[in-house]
Amino acid sequence: MSKLRFDVVQDAFKKRALDVTAPAERPSAYFGELVFNREKMRKYLDVKTYEALVDCIDNGRSLDLATADKVAEGMKEWALEHGVTHITHWFQPLTEVTAEKHDSLMEYDRKGGMIESFNGKSLIQQEPDASSFPSGGIRATFEARGYTAWDPTSPVFIQDDTLCIPTVFISYTGEALDYKTPLKKALKAVSDAAVPICKLFDPKVSKVHSYLGWEQEYFLVDEDLYAARPDLILTGRTLMGHASSKNQQLEDHYFAAIPTRVAAFMKDLEYEGYKLGIPLKTRHNEVAPNQFELAPIFGECNLSNDQNQMIMNVMNKVARKHGFVVLLHEKPFDGINGSGKHNNWSLGTDTGTLLLAPGKDPAGNLQFVTFFVNILAAVQKHNALLKASIASATNAHRLGANEAPPAIVSAFLGRTMTEVLHKLLELPSGTPIEIAGKKETSVGIVEIPEIFVDNTDRNRTSPFAFTGNRFEFRAVGRPSTRSSPPERPWKLP
Repeated sequence: MSKLRFDVVQDAFKKRALDVTAPAERPSAYFGELVFNREKMRKYLDVKTYEALVDCIDNGRSLDLATADKVAEGMKEWALEHGVTHITHWFQPLTEVTAEKHDSLMEYDRKGGMIESFNGKSLIQQEPDASSFPSGGIRATFEARGYTAWDPTSPVFIQDDTLCIPTVFISYTGEALDYKTPLKKALKAVSDAAVPICKLFDPKVSKVHSYLGWEQEYFLVDEDLYAARPDLILTGRTLMGHASSKNQQLEDHYFAAIPTRVAAFMKDLEYEGYKLGIPLKTRHNEVAPNQFELAPIFGECNLSNDQNQMIMNVMNKVARKHGFVVLLHEKPFDGINGSGKHNNWSLGTDTGTLLLAPGKDPAGNLQFVTFFVNILAAVQKHNALLKASIASATNAHRLGANEAPPAIVSAFLGRTMTEVLHKLLELPSGTPIEIAGKKETSVGIVEIPEIFVDNTDRNRTSPFAFTGNRFEFRAVGRPSTRSSPPERPWKLP
């Protein structure tokens, strides 16, 4: 880098004002402020409408248009109090980015003026051009109609001046054109298959939920340095130049103290995330220089997926305020760690039983082992499908070497569960199943209290590892979405 360029960057560091908007009050005070959650439903909907909407969300009951009109009216009242002027059906087409078409709330009042209007029809359905999105050839230009349809199980939220309504995206002939539709079908299929088994242990079970805890890895690059790199701008990864003098040889970046500028970015990001009801829990340095991670508390799979899409959009906006660009590419830099998205996945009943955690008694252990071995059988049977679900050129660059796992789908069980399964082959039918729980161990220092050791170790080389009460699908790559360029014009010296 020339001396002139270095001076420009140094000057930019000194002059850039960090736009930290996070207030002083506790996060719990503003958590979900921009989400039409059940608290808002109770406030803005009458009792009958509220109960109908909750029944739809919890039990899959359909809503009639009259009820949808009342829901839309309550949403409009809440949204106008937050300065909303537009609505959009927010969906996830096969472009690896979210999509939205904004419609104003303004309508003629038939008296020569205008009023804000929002009804059930606009809430339930919109029509984007289905031929303009990737469809695998399903939609040609002369067959362009597609529909977005409201997903009530994922709450409506506000971004800037727009009310965002999570939706599925289907073609005129009913084929899925997005990622949400097949996800919701898969979640229903899992529940339908699991409920009859659960009823053998607890007749009260009527639904099985899939839970997801994702881990979001990303790189931060200074905006001015990014502007000097046409390869990063155009492709999101290194195509020219040479390796830096220091990569991750010393492994001193991982879990080290978070740089001040980055900590300010994270604080701002968490503030925006909390307002959107995203329960961000963890933040830290990742292995590679300038690589970081955030992770939320786990939640219902469909909602958790939507929240991940939301936070990726927010990351780009907040990063610009702090003079950064977020790189969301699996392998943006050669020779250093790539960015993955580990998915911690589990199952639980609507009665509160976690199906992938050992039970409190032999009957609970039997239910756990039943689901445990069936999941392993599914991984073996559908191995190729699991590999196909994470296969891409960018993810292939990431997998292997320092960034485990390799592109072979195996399941790590841990010593405890391996021993349990071996014993099951030897024990007579009907023998109670015993599974060791956490055990105390001493580190041999008086001042340090005893710690509790889990019944399974961690394994970085297994793409589908059991980690005590869930499976961790480690092979999932970051979507190869290019980072959004900075909003302000670049001025190269």
